[in-house]
Amino acid sequence: MSEIERESMEVDVVIVGAGPAGLSAAIRLKQLDPDLAVVVLEKGSEVGAHILSGAVLDPCGLDRLIPDWKDKGAPVTVPVTQDRFYMLGEGGALRIPNSIMPPFMHNHGNYIVSMGNVCRWMAEQAEALGVEIFPGMACSELVYGVDGTVKGVVAGEMGKQSDGTPGPNYEPGMELLGKYVFLGEGVRGSLSKEVIAKFDLAKDSDVPKFGIGMKEIWEIDPAKHREGSVTHTMGWPLGGNAGGGSFVYHLDNNQVYVGFVVHLNYENPYLYPYMEFQRFKHHPMIAELLKGGKRIAYGARAISEGGYQSIPKAAFPGGVLLGCSAGLVNVPRIKGNHNAMLSGMAAADAAVEAIRAGRAGDVLEGYDSELRTGPVGRDLKRVRNVKPMWSKWGLGASLTLGGFDMWTNALFGVSLFGTLSHGKTDAAATGKASKFKPIDYPKPDGVLSFDRLTNVSYAMTNHEESQPSHLRLADPSIPISVNLPTYAEPAQRYCPAGVYEVVEEAGKAPRFVVNFQNCVHCKTCDIKDPSQNITWVTPQGGDGPNYPNM
Repeated sequence: MSEIERESMEVDVVIVGAGPAGLSAAIRLKQLDPDLAVVVLEKGSEVGAHILSGAVLDPCGLDRLIPDWKDKGAPVTVPVTQDRFYMLGEGGALRIPNSIMPPFMHNHGNYIVSMGNVCRWMAEQAEALGVEIFPGMACSELVYGVDGTVKGVVAGEMGKQSDGTPGPNYEPGMELLGKYVFLGEGVRGSLSKEVIAKFDLAKDSDVPKFGIGMKEIWEIDPAKHREGSVTHTMGWPLGGNAGGGSFVYHLDNNQVYVGFVVHLNYENPYLYPYMEFQRFKHHPMIAELLKGGKRIAYGARAISEGGYQSIPKAAFPGGVLLGCSAGLVNVPRIKGNHNAMLSGMAAADAAVEAIRAGRAGDVLEGYDSELRTGPVGRDLKRVRNVKPMWSKWGLGASLTLGGFDMWTNALFGVSLFGTLSHGKTDAAATGKASKFKPIDYPKPDGVLSFDRLTNVSYAMTNHEESQPSHLRLADPSIPISVNLPTYAEPAQRYCPAGVYEVVEEAGKAPRFVVNFQNCVHCKTCDIKDPSQNITWVTPQGGDGPNYPNM
């Protein structure tokens, strides 16, 4: 327990995070038992403010949760009408036939959506059932019982000064206590990271793997707009430097989502994911689409890519991990929202059963089992080898052997490869700068491509500057003494928001500067830093990006 005296409130279930996983759990809890007291705490200024996803939504989770979602006005209105996949070269593109892909890879029946708006709508459905949702309430600490079980969270602490001491307007927040605590923080959440370490939840799973996803929304020439069109690409500009690819989704209102993903297990510390994204938009196919248009939003977030073999134990004493906190993204399909929803429902089912039996604070083993053997586990198991194949043997092997492996799983439910391991963590995969040459990236032209800080302004991110930095360095000397000479300090490049700088002035030693005000909460630094010296924690509630339609 914290030494600070706080008021406390007891409910049945405390849910951290108003994403698709947390909101699905809340809705399902109230569907099963309207008398349950359910609270959802969201660190963003409003529901949806911190949601960023592609997104092509597989509606299977929504179908199960709210079967009449169409009648209830869900913002899921743009069905996929065209689904294309290309291998890019610098000046051209080769289309890969859809027919060679397993049926579950096709997007027929899916929808192009703003997950931020879907979550806003889901929050309305939850509140109509009696769920209490509190945005602007960052959960900064876990509350443990005397027996070591998770009892709740500290939410709403605000007003600390830069040195961590209470300022004149300090508010200690309050303790929200529950029979169970659901953590739906998204990728690399600080509380989830804590419980995974405390309860050794990852002891029987492979290392987690991640990517960095960057996204812009563009308004384009109506003559070029094809509502419902979905395009994915691989190849240029990444080539052999890193795994990854792009997506281009035509939603309604002449808008297009343009996104780029770089797998974070790349070796070359000079790789600059943000600039790879900007360079990608100059490919003739993309440049022609965007010509005459304008970018209206930007954002970034890490993506869980470990899949089936990297799922930690998802239940711990007093709570569970939901959605991306457990790493439930299907990497080849580039989809995780459906699994997030299904995980929330499964957790709700297990919690209601336990509460009805008079239990509280124990391990919901049934949830962990359902996650692995139910629809989520089946979805992830059949694609489990694609990512490690890509990491070990490259793009060509991933396409050929990975495609073959997915077909055998789809047809026979077996893999001739068994279950492949991911190997190193993304941080450990980073190579020494002496083995690589710097990459010369073209200067952004301000029309198709943009400098990083200008683009960050389109994320509308903001942090109160007097608070402590939420990007904590275990050893402040390491960036200059270790990372700079050994790895050319890659934080300068892997961060998609320009948070980290090495400032060199004549006659002075280099300085490492952390511009935490720029942070868009992607958490790439927590993942990729080769010295594992950076820890991302929540800033005070409401701070961070304010995404309108991501």
